[in-house]
Amino acid sequence: MSTPSDNLPAIAVIADAHFHDIRSDYGCTGTHIDGQPAVLRSWQDTRQSSRVFNESRDALLYTLNDIERRGIRHVVLLGDYTDDGQIEANRRLSSLLHRYKQKTGIAFYAIPGNHDFYGPFGKHQSTRFVTTPGETQLVTSDPDIAETENETSILTKNMYCEGAPKALGSMRDFGLFKQANYLHWETPFGQSDAPEDRMFEASSADRSVMHRLMDASYLVEPFEGTWLLMIDANVFEPRNGRHDPTRKSAFFNSSDAGWNAVLRVKPFLIDWIKNVNNRAAKLGKRLLAFSHYPVIDPIDNQTMSESRLFDNNEMIRRTPQVNVAETLLSTGLSLHFSGHMHVNTTAQHKRGNHTLRNFSVPSLVAFPAGYKLIQATDQGELIDTISIGAAPLNPHLINYYQAESQQRGETNQSALNATNYGEFLYQRMRSRAQYHYLKHDWPDDIATAVDSTSAADLAFLMLAQTGTSSALKLCSKPSYATPGLLTELTGIAAEYELTPSDFEDCSMMTLIADWYCLRHAGKMAHHYIGASNLQLYRCLAESIGKSTIGAAGSHAAFFNVLINDFSRTAHDDEAETSSVYPSD
Repeated sequence: MSTPSDNLPAIAVIADAHFHDIRSDYGCTGTHIDGQPAVLRSWQDTRQSSRVFNESRDALLYTLNDIERRGIRHVVLLGDYTDDGQIEANRRLSSLLHRYKQKTGIAFYAIPGNHDFYGPFGKHQSTRFVTTPGETQLVTSDPDIAETENETSILTKNMYCEGAPKALGSMRDFGLFKQANYLHWETPFGQSDAPEDRMFEASSADRSVMHRLMDASYLVEPFEGTWLLMIDANVFEPRNGRHDPTRKSAFFNSSDAGWNAVLRVKPFLIDWIKNVNNRAAKLGKRLLAFSHYPVIDPIDNQTMSESRLFDNNEMIRRTPQVNVAETLLSTGLSLHFSGHMHVNTTAQHKRGNHTLRNFSVPSLVAFPAGYKLIQATDQGELIDTISIGAAPLNPHLINYYQAESQQRGETNQSALNATNYGEFLYQRMRSRAQYHYLKHDWPDDIATAVDSTSAADLAFLMLAQTGTSSALKLCSKPSYATPGLLTELTGIAAEYELTPSDFEDCSMMTLIADWYCLRHAGKMAHHYIGASNLQLYRCLAESIGKSTIGAAGSHAAFFNVLINDFSRTAHDDEAETSSVYPSD
């Protein structure tokens, strides 16, 4: 059994905090929460977004308090530390971190994500904040957009997302610039932390456009023996023929670029990583690498189910190609921590005796909500995943969401009956599946059929499809659900201590939301899903889906891929939260 080292302090890793303070100043009318003015995003926005907004400050405070309680004094902020890089969000986050640093002695080491700055000059941002339940007000930094709602909109520079280096100024004390107490600090360009000494030339594909951009990467030794390699994998790749770098359209979207674009646009980082790794080995330094973006496909590393089901969705566009892992293996890198995808997974890529592992750190504002702890042991790195699901909910926010739902005439908002933050995020996944995933990613005919069907209807579809070459469709109480198929389902279900009624009681919306929860959270989702439904998903994957392939493009073929994916995420009742990983 590995034991933690007493000589090397533990490190906490927070990803995708997306900090938004509901007490921020954007000059808008806003609403009131607990008797005070508040700038809130609507429940309509919250339920379909990749993250929650109004809960982000409470989630970060809960996490930092938990970290302090554990006696940890080193915290990595793994990008997307602000909501959308707004000047106001940066200012308030910096103030909060400075207070924690002074109060507790916690040192922060930040690396920016795609939400924290934009190119060299920034970009305008626009958001709608709540005024009354069901009503919002436009707040923007863009004069042209403000004119579209001239009488009611708010124009404010506080909404603007700045570029680098300006956007990094408020976070300069948190690793991004040299501090007197660091044992070692450098960038890919040398010892200087001056922005003008951290510039590189980025060119468009046809080399018709060239821009000088800042790279925010740095290497820091915060305490003896440990090097933190903080890699700025944000890539603002110039577009062909777009010469004005002050315009947002001058660059490709950094959100989808990640490490695939790093290899093209920032090859100097690869040389630096190799150099750092070699020096660390010679000097006996423990090396931990961090960037906002994953270097290995964090979800489909084995099954490729996402790309088999959906056509170029957001997750697919953000997936690193295999040559990224191959390139980083050649540098000698073995451990890398990432955010961006809002998932809790561990992926690995092997070549010979060398293994590169990517630890995806969950977001604080999306299911499953947690952070990572890294502790050196006698056998390698002990990686713990710490859930913040027990955090309390703000009852005033829940009351507002309920008022908005009532005003809109919407019912069955299960997230609003949650008793803690984890349950709230889990139940919100049902809303996100319904209002985002089904709408944007799924084939229209299948998405339409989901709303009124159950897992029993799916089971009948899969069982019936094995006996016919006709392309059957998912539907409620299907005509092909013969007494013979019911007998077959009864027998299969009994092997898993289930009955057909269990399948009837599980709606397709529940099954789909749980599929996403399991992919995003792995075994951390088991506590919320419950033993009965996990057993049902195992039954579908192991005994019903295995024998049904279906014609290409058919409903059965689609669900064959989906339910077979349960086989790797619905096993083992105990959530795995801690493992030891050797560093090569």
